[in-house]
Amino acid sequence: MSMAELSEHIGLSLSACHRRVKLLEKSGVIRHYAAVLDRRSLGLEVQVFIEVKLTSQRTEEFNAFEEAIAAMPEVLESHMITGEFDYLMRVAVSNTAAYDELLRNKLSQIPSVTQMRTLLSLSSVKEFDGYHL
Repeated sequence: MSMAELSEHIGLSLSACHRRVKLLEKSGVIRHYAAVLDRRSLGLEVQVFIEVKLTSQRTEEFNAFEEAIAAMPEVLESHMITGEFDYLMRVAVSNTAAYDELLRNKLSQIPSVTQMRTLLSLSSVKEFDGYHL
């Protein structure tokens, strides 16, 4: 949405709206702007969720795991969670062979990983694509 559209939508003058947006950016409320891409258009047909358990909950183990997955573009999101597993990740790949490759040659090679459980997404009912006014 353009600044003019935003100012009209919320009922502020263009200059007041621009000033408030700049303050929100400076304060960190607005962290960044992004394009929402359609993963299927990019050939990423398979989406899976992976629960990961580490060998221990030591800081070194968490840091090593997080550093390893940060370098994997297939991993779209990773969340430290409570419960039986330590992390929940959302992964997108082109097909099941690509997922098998990721699982065997990247994820299972991280020394601190002791167990993984894969949940295949059959369809997306609702996905986060940013906040809308």
